[in-house]
Amino acid sequence: MILAMRWIQKISEFVRSQPDVFRFLVFGFGGYIAWHLTYEEYLKPATLLDEYVTQHLIISAEWVMESLGYLVNAYFQATDGLFRTRVGIAGASGVIVGPSCDGVVLFALFAIFVASFPGRWLRKVWFIPLGIVVIHAANAFRIICLLWIQLYFGEDAMTFNHDYTFTVFVYSIIFLLWYLYAAKGGEGKRLTRSMADNAPAP
Repeated sequence: MILAMRWIQKISEFVRSQPDVFRFLVFGFGGYIAWHLTYEEYLKPATLLDEYVTQHLIISAEWVMESLGYLVNAYFQATDGLFRTRVGIAGASGVIVGPSCDGVVLFALFAIFVASFPGRWLRKVWFIPLGIVVIHAANAFRIICLLWIQLYFGEDAMTFNHDYTFTVFVYSIIFLLWYLYAAKGGEGKRLTRSMADNAPAP
């Protein structure tokens, strides 16, 4: 009981001394949880957002590969319905682009972080769509690279780079966008200064 009271006291002191940081944490984590529950339980079953994003990734990858002179295999699977889920180059088995790879979760993660961060909403209104376009383009680039790797280096190399190399690549893009928003717009400096001003004296 005493330990719980001490923790409550520490949290209360933190909220009073770091209100901007507290709001960011609450709205950031709370917003992501709310989005995840809402989308997974209601929006995803009722909409075709994942399917349209996946389709655009496949079409974009095919367009780039055809522009570079590769023969693209138009894969259709029995479970595809109106939307395809596999893209590939002639001579390789192709890669599957599913809901876990289409980037929609990353769009939400990026948008919620920016929306929760202290700053002017006018800047957020244009920076969030711009960031989503950049993340989508990075994901398309990832798929194109995986097709090349699969064709020239085989399935094992493609799997390794899918699981590790390009996971780091895509998340690095997101962190870079976060940094550009937080550090270059002045909001990050103000938040850091607020934390320093309210930090307890040594």
